Amino acid sequence: MPLSFPNPARSYDEAHSRVRFLGHDGMFEVRFYVLADVLAGEHPTRTLGESDYLAFFDALRSKILDAARRAYGTKPDRNITLARGHFA
Repeated sequence: MPLSFPNPARSYDEAHSRVRFLGHDGMFEVRFYVLADVLAGEHPTRTLGESDYLAFFDALRSKILDAARRAYGTKPDRNITLARGHFA
């Protein structure tokens, strides 16, 4: 069964500066994290907050999910952190 993202929920993890979202591979849950600096792009991160990062995530959702599929396909794991290199 291919990786899917049936739940659109996402949350900001301030302690680790990342946004968390979930994928599913059959009955297995896969936790994905995308680093805040990836979402911020050229914006100065010192002025950004939770709502900004979640809005950036929503705007980039299709690219993020594509990167998540590629990362999972390369190395299936239960926890995957997406950094800038995953979007090149």
